[in-house]
Amino acid sequence: MLKIETKHDSNFTTLHLIGEVDASNSVELDEHISGLVDSGVQKILVDGSALEYISSAGLGVFMSYIEDFQEKNISLVIFGLNERVYQVFRILGLDQLIQIKSDKEEALRV
Repeated sequence: MLKIETKHDSNFTTLHLIGEVDASNSVELDEHISGLVDSGVQKILVDGSALEYISSAGLGVFMSYIEDFQEKNISLVIFGLNERVYQVFRILGLDQLIQIKSDKEEALRV
């Protein structure tokens, strides 16, 4: 099960991911990110502190937007991942393509 909470601040938008991102609900994550990209936000923070699991389908959602983020000059920063979830990003090399920080304060400095 996945719950996504969105919070809009003046300089950024935060997506708080709660639960698990898998093939059955990765479309929901995709729709949230797509809406933000289309809305013209310049900075997206993804709060992964309550993310318990992410499948390859969930990782694929982030991967599918890397070019869009670059073309539209959108900064995406993921923060607060637990060690197990972070290792999934790292093993696949996504930590080289997506900025991953330990906490929100660090993510805001990007």
